[in-house]
Amino acid sequence: MTRSVVTPERFAKGMTFDDYVKWTGSAENLAREGFGSYFADGGSIGAARRDNSAVFRERYARARLSDQQAAGIKWLAAQPNGPAKILVISEDWSSDCRRDVPMLARLAAAGGLEMRIFNRDGKKILGTRRPDPAAYPDANHDLMLEFLNAKDGGEWASLPVAVFYAKDFQELHRYIEYPAIYHKDRIRGFQQAGRSGESEAQTKERGQREFVAMQASPFFDVWASAGVDEILSALYEKLTVKA
Repeated sequence: MTRSVVTPERFAKGMTFDDYVKWTGSAENLAREGFGSYFADGGSIGAARRDNSAVFRERYARARLSDQQAAGIKWLAAQPNGPAKILVISEDWSSDCRRDVPMLARLAAAGGLEMRIFNRDGKKILGTRRPDPAAYPDANHDLMLEFLNAKDGGEWASLPVAVFYAKDFQELHRYIEYPAIYHKDRIRGFQQAGRSGESEAQTKERGQREFVAMQASPFFDVWASAGVDEILSALYEKLTVKA
């Protein structure tokens, strides 16, 4: 069995949620390469970042767990070998991270869990599907390699990653990218598909506009909440169903 790179010492080097929010608006972060459809031009590798700290603060301020979710994480945390720590891998240009990381912070606070956040990339954005720690020594690609997303017949360095551990760093569950009910690829494929009479530029502009509107809609909160439900259910099963 391969030994995990997640040690108590490595975990402690991660950022708290408050530190991460401050980091997203820092000159050091904004000098790093970015990527993503939140850019006005539709996004590309190497595009300049923008300050997303206010987005994270706003989403955290209005993020709410249901009574059942709050009770669920407290119950789980009180069990022998229950969840005590959450390791998160994030990049602020990712819409999935902006949706889920504030909700994960609420979950951690409700359950008394210690959460630490790591950037995936260093100064340069990952340009390949599979990370190579030797090629990007200033990144956290060794962490990313441990939690690749297996889908569509391949492995992807998807974000966010949230890994739940017991106090002794026994892994209990990993949540990656988005909840099962959010059919992102299907929705984005439809948004990005050309419509009758559209030019290529018009299709790109409309698809981007629809994606941004979706992120501002109630459904991003619906999917953030669904992610919590998925995590809680998986943790319950892990702790109560014995081999």
